[in-house]
Amino acid sequence: MNPVGYAALVDIFALEVSGLEHVSMLAAHGHRRTETRETEVVEWFPPQYDPGPHWTSHLGFALKHEGVHLEVLAALFDRAPEGELTAWVAASPTGRYTRLAWFLHEWLKGSLLPLPDLTQGNYVPALDPEKHLCLGAGKADRVRRQRIVNNLPGTPAYCPLVRRTAVLAEFIAARPEEAAHRQLNAYPPEVMYRAAQYLYLKETKSSYAIERLRPDARRTARFVELLRRAGKEDCFSESALADLQRTIVDERYAAAGFRDFQNFIGQSLGPERELVHYVPPRPEDLRGLMAGWETVCRRMLPGGTHPVVAATVAGFGFVFLHPFEDGNGRLHRYLMHHLLTAGGFTPPGIVFPVSAVLQKNPARYDALLERYGRRVMARVKWRFTRAGALEVSGDTAACYRYPDMTGIAEGMCGVVRDTLTAEFGEELAYLAAFDAARAEMRAVVEMPENRLDLFIRLCLQGGGSLSARKRAQFPELTDGECAELEAIVAEAAGQAGKPE
Repeated sequence: MNPVGYAALVDIFALEVSGLEHVSMLAAHGHRRTETRETEVVEWFPPQYDPGPHWTSHLGFALKHEGVHLEVLAALFDRAPEGELTAWVAASPTGRYTRLAWFLHEWLKGSLLPLPDLTQGNYVPALDPEKHLCLGAGKADRVRRQRIVNNLPGTPAYCPLVRRTAVLAEFIAARPEEAAHRQLNAYPPEVMYRAAQYLYLKETKSSYAIERLRPDARRTARFVELLRRAGKEDCFSESALADLQRTIVDERYAAAGFRDFQNFIGQSLGPERELVHYVPPRPEDLRGLMAGWETVCRRMLPGGTHPVVAATVAGFGFVFLHPFEDGNGRLHRYLMHHLLTAGGFTPPGIVFPVSAVLQKNPARYDALLERYGRRVMARVKWRFTRAGALEVSGDTAACYRYPDMTGIAEGMCGVVRDTLTAEFGEELAYLAAFDAARAEMRAVVEMPENRLDLFIRLCLQGGGSLSARKRAQFPELTDGECAELEAIVAEAAGQAGKPE
């Protein structure tokens, strides 16, 4: 095995990075091919692609064939001889990949190389739109010095990237949201209204249940109201996020702003036996990272990022930075709904029950969180002090600045697709079936709405009929009327299937 490109640069300079999801290798013979593994993609190149031994040749190979990997580049530019990079660029200053390296060096380092500004040549994008999901031309900045179109979604402080893959391209091209919109329009307004109310409640309970929490009626109502506001208000600034956090947590753990202490995600196995799953950034690094995160969130939708990708980057980026003591998980899931709604993926007045799908398959959700978390934990050095506080040593901000969100975005596309094709459609069919059943039941007995709903609920609990004890709660009904109503409920349950 002979690594080339970014993998070779990591080896040559012993770069401390979180790992590569896309690795390039030089094969002894054969054709160019791609091998997909569990947590990485390996691309094999035939011998004629060999860039040679010098690190600048591997840098050119990486930018040409692998795209931009900011974490590796930031680490590289801290160690590689600046004079060698300058000489490589000066030998071909208008070359696409030499000036891209030049631009990225200055963008990441914040200092200029001793090179004159370009005065000729076409503008080229920093991110190749065929390799990355990036800002559209209308929202990108034109950098005159290297004649580069800066379509990076973030800033040097924080800039997650998503590579353009076949999985993402297929999902975007399929436009599953349009099928969901058509499905909604096929039902009468009263069913849509009832579906909206129920789905807000279901999403709220599922989001709490993921964290093994059972909110009381007041907190449930507040989260439902929060979901109703998704997509309508600012929620990216520190003050806006703190307001949201105060809405969903116990008042004793409400935050005035971002944390000024070190937290971690884990569980207690007993006194002095803490199992640490993930360590977020140090408090002294947090505000800079969150400022970059805010910039990314504000740029994505106006820059043409697909709403599901934008929701993934915003939501998972937030939970990985973990800016509060409590409520980070629920806010992360709320932020995804905010971007889905603001981007027009979710119809106004509706919420897709994404959390219900995540709750039903916790291993799937954990895999998405761990995909990035494992890479960070392999680099962060931490310990517990005698006082029991977790302490991080060393400068670890680089571990969090440039996450590769490609695999997580692919996973969330699958979650959203399953939400639309199964969970959402089943709920609509279920509610429609029981709306029709209610009309049939009223033809038998003109019952008040609350009594009708109670009869249906108790009947479903009994598998389609009322037990003697539950039958006693409806003394006003004759046995014949009760039997007719039970038959209607049983038929409706058989048609729709009972959602979990």
